[in-house]
Amino acid sequence: MTLAAACLAVAAISAAGVVAVSPVRAEQAAAPAAGFPIRFTDVTGAAGIQFRHHSGAFGKKYLPETMGAGCAFVDVDGDGWQDVFFAQSMGWPGRPGAKVYPALYRNNRNGTFTDITRAAGLAVEMYGLGVAAADFDNDGDADLFLSAVGPSRLYRNDGRGHFEDVTTKAGVGDPGFSTSALWFDYDRDGRLDLFVARYVEWSIAKDQFCSLNGRTKSYCTPESYKGQSPVLYRNKGDGTFENVTKKAGLDDPASKMLGVALIDYDGDGLLDVFGANDTQPNRLFRNKGNGTFADVAVMAGVAFNDAGVARAAMGVDAADYDGSGRPSLVVGNFANEMMALYSNEGNGLFIDEAPASAIGRGSLSRLTFAAFFVDVDLDGLLDIFGSNGHVADDIATVQPTIGYAQPALLFRNLGRKKFEDVSTRAGAALTTPVVGRGAAYGDYDNDGDPDLLVTANNGPARLLRNDGGSNRKLRVALAGTTSNRDAIGARVRIDLGGGQSLWRMVKTGSSYLSQSELPVTFGLGARSKIDGIEVVWPNGKTERVPGLAADRSITIQEGKGVVRNNAFGAKP
Repeated sequence: MTLAAACLAVAAISAAGVVAVSPVRAEQAAAPAAGFPIRFTDVTGAAGIQFRHHSGAFGKKYLPETMGAGCAFVDVDGDGWQDVFFAQSMGWPGRPGAKVYPALYRNNRNGTFTDITRAAGLAVEMYGLGVAAADFDNDGDADLFLSAVGPSRLYRNDGRGHFEDVTTKAGVGDPGFSTSALWFDYDRDGRLDLFVARYVEWSIAKDQFCSLNGRTKSYCTPESYKGQSPVLYRNKGDGTFENVTKKAGLDDPASKMLGVALIDYDGDGLLDVFGANDTQPNRLFRNKGNGTFADVAVMAGVAFNDAGVARAAMGVDAADYDGSGRPSLVVGNFANEMMALYSNEGNGLFIDEAPASAIGRGSLSRLTFAAFFVDVDLDGLLDIFGSNGHVADDIATVQPTIGYAQPALLFRNLGRKKFEDVSTRAGAALTTPVVGRGAAYGDYDNDGDPDLLVTANNGPARLLRNDGGSNRKLRVALAGTTSNRDAIGARVRIDLGGGQSLWRMVKTGSSYLSQSELPVTFGLGARSKIDGIEVVWPNGKTERVPGLAADRSITIQEGKGVVRNNAFGAKP
């Protein structure tokens, strides 16, 4: 199908009655302020985080060495403070060297962390890549799914500081090349199901010889290998899962998927999934509400670039960045391809706004892995962060203008679909070149603003503290009862007064191999209060909460309203 034909098809579907999202409006800024007040400070050493990713590279240039690793902000002990987790790879069989493990750091609630990996039962050697965290058994504790080259792992949190490997019992130990993953309740039965992206058919025995100069081996592109279908596991509610990939219409062996994001793109209350594919068309799996999905990416305009060519897509996120009431998409792509900013037009069609914006210009020479929306300055407008780094350590020999290690990207949202590149104005921590891979945001110090966790391929992870802002904020955590306990898929809308409102979705997935915190934070600018909160729970029920003062961190429990209301900085 040509792009023109796809657009005509979308128009026909829209006329036939695709549900459009009712717009909500966010306060829009017309022009950039004189300065950018936010600075990110590298506090890794002071926080006691010593994690370093090991790819296992020893000269053979095995494809998986270029991929990892992911990270997560996750409150594993339920104390209201975000702990951090790092996925870890390993040495290849037959290679000498010390064993390396993933890492779990407990938040000490004073700006520092303690490594509790061994005590938690997570000192396990595996070629890990990504992490997705959620309470899959609704017992009140965050569990961990770790994707890998080879069998993935599911660890159940027993609530006493220890994780039990329940992979075999649960039936989710797929032996493929798994990358990003997300938890979501696609069938609205109150239990979290698991979507796992997979990459290519690779093994040491199948490894191909590729070269940039025709003599020495370089890392191959995914075009050298067959793809692997993503996998959907349905939660049966008894600690086990059923592989429903084919039954759900998701069997897709041509996919080479790296990033996944939750998105209700058509506003029907059912959770859809966007998959970012590497050198293959992206996928937008529409939830049909009967246990099956349909790929509508081509018709929606998100499968290819404007020229109808598939890009090498990595990380992805979905959110309402323009105040339209509809979730749009940001996608990290390969060097010389630029990031994509697919704006949701509300008629089933997306338009890539990046080529004509600062996002396209600023990201053209970068290879962007992690990409997500985050309101770093708390003005109510979602900014865009990108973590960058090339896959070829010898790229400079053929493209001298493109580095292996690359600085991060930060695009400030100015409103009206306008952005400015503030990457060099947000502190030296962002301008330092690294071989960036996974990234997540979360408020580790409970001061109300989003901090950043970033990994480097075969290098040290970094914790970047958000400093310098003065805007007000509201942090909302949800606890489901009839819905899944984490309320993943819930939509939270705050009424700012004067016809203004903002909304966020509680979600897992997004970024690249990583997961950001589950509580949602609203930047309020100078506002001292909000007029009310509306929560649409994952089961479709709506609950409303009266207005309250700004600079609060609250928890809303399904059916009970606000059950916790603390000022930022208050001790637990």
